Amino acid sequence: MLRSVKELYNYVLEAEDGEIGRCKDFLFDDEHWTIRYMVADTGKWLPGRKVLISPLSLGDPDWAKRQFPVKLTKEQIKNAPHLDKDAPVSRMHEQKHFDYFRWPYYWAGGGIWGPMPYPYVPAHPLPEDELQKIRQEQENIHPEESHLRSIKEVNGYHIQAEDGEIGHVEDFIIEDDVWTIRYMIVDTRNWLPGRKVLVSPGWINSISWAENQVGVNLTVEAIKNGPEFDPSAPVNREYEVRMYDFYGRPKYWE
Repeated sequence: MLRSVKELYNYVLEAEDGEIGRCKDFLFDDEHWTIRYMVADTGKWLPGRKVLISPLSLGDPDWAKRQFPVKLTKEQIKNAPHLDKDAPVSRMHEQKHFDYFRWPYYWAGGGIWGPMPYPYVPAHPLPEDELQKIRQEQENIHPEESHLRSIKEVNGYHIQAEDGEIGHVEDFIIEDDVWTIRYMIVDTRNWLPGRKVLVSPGWINSISWAENQVGVNLTVEAIKNGPEFDPSAPVNREYEVRMYDFYGRPKYWE
């Protein structure tokens, strides 16, 4: 199902032996546009730490109670590799994090989630020699190089169409079973008062992290006349078909 990321903020995170905090942000990778971590606000429990919760450890949420079950104990989370609250998440830290939990590396394999098309921990991990080979392939990555971006950081980025600026990023729509970002919600109120539209990551042709700008290969006129997005209504397949047909773009599900 397609859901707004903002709706998930402040969901209670329930470990196997008690509450650990609330959801405060998400980190996604800008290569596959898939959420890799939920960032937890653990309050006074683990002060000064950035606590990362992978979708690999999340159970089925209780949407009515606004709760996410985490398939880990509080002790496991507490003893995970330490990361300072304001520190970037390097690939080296990710590797330590995944090794600690014995999870498959999402960056190794043919699927969005490494060997799988969805977040899943196989019963039998890869042999150590194969894991070591994958680790060696990552040794040349600079510690400061990372494809992970904060959802909250990207909110507010300006959207540049082929022939002019058209709005800014207001939110994201994710597919909650694979945690892939399907759309950015673009607020065009400074150009088209009160109007919101959806833009697929597949239509992005450039991103300037330094200038806080996202370029899309659509014209201002196309966006202006495209199907309007209603935040109060679910994004269903009927709406998606209408939108992809209007822009003349291939559908991701075909």
